[in-house]
Amino acid sequence: MDPGGRGRDFAARLAPGPPVLLDGATGTELERRGAPTRLPLWSARALVDHPELVLQIHRDYAEAGAEVLTANTFRTQARTLAREGLGHRAAELTGLALALARRAAGSRAWVAGSMPTLEDCYRPELVPDAAALAREHAEHARHLAAGGADLLLVETMNTVREAVAAGSAARATGLPVWISFACDGAARLLSGEPLAAALEAVAWPEPALVGVNCLPPAAADATLAVLAAAGRPFGVYANLGAPNDETGFTRSADCAPAAFAAEARRWWTAGARAVGGCCGTTPEHTRAIALQLRRNGVRR
Repeated sequence: MDPGGRGRDFAARLAPGPPVLLDGATGTELERRGAPTRLPLWSARALVDHPELVLQIHRDYAEAGAEVLTANTFRTQARTLAREGLGHRAAELTGLALALARRAAGSRAWVAGSMPTLEDCYRPELVPDAAALAREHAEHARHLAAGGADLLLVETMNTVREAVAAGSAARATGLPVWISFACDGAARLLSGEPLAAALEAVAWPEPALVGVNCLPPAAADATLAVLAAAGRPFGVYANLGAPNDETGFTRSADCAPAAFAAEARRWWTAGARAVGGCCGTTPEHTRAIALQLRRNGVRR
């Protein structure tokens, strides 16, 4: 599954040293640049209509200094694509998303395959039953591995049971796994489950990294002590607001790139081994974090 060994290289990169710099948003960046991102396909629509724009966004993040480019596979599961009559193209579009990220990454960045919730990231009550979780996450993980992902990013998990199912499916590929949760401002998953319990529950898939994502910087700060106490390498990539299918993306706060980089500095000072951005962030936010790392002597 990992003939080039880049997944093993990524796991080694998490050893003590400068934190790994992640990229930022894809979906809201597509929207900002004029590409339609209406549900149910969200960012996956651009793989059909604007693949060249997806490639350019990846290139912009790589040029800004990102060491990990997350492929645009956030909504390429068969379940979502089927709602637009494209379920039979799940493997094809997942492979295309990975190929675009790989072209942009070259040898300077790792490519992560995104494995989000099967339903709405913000609505834990919609999580499917155990059989569907196991079957569909396994299929998506196989598509990502076959497409050449260096690592699998199980992200924006809002319940423990889906995180365990997705993490187990990702682990079965043999690639490094990163499991990241969406939390409120009190270090709880959106289901209400404590983040500490969630981190304990995903110990079995043996993730190379755990973390939180798609939450405001202030909510991310509230998770730092819990993440550090888990005893595993952790990462943080916060958002600047939430997408809305009717009104488009609305920022919850005006967070300029330099201000966001200052937020990221708190995360790596607290021990984060990977930092970056989620919804609402741009290549300029990534560039600002890279500059902050250099100014603090953390990165050349």
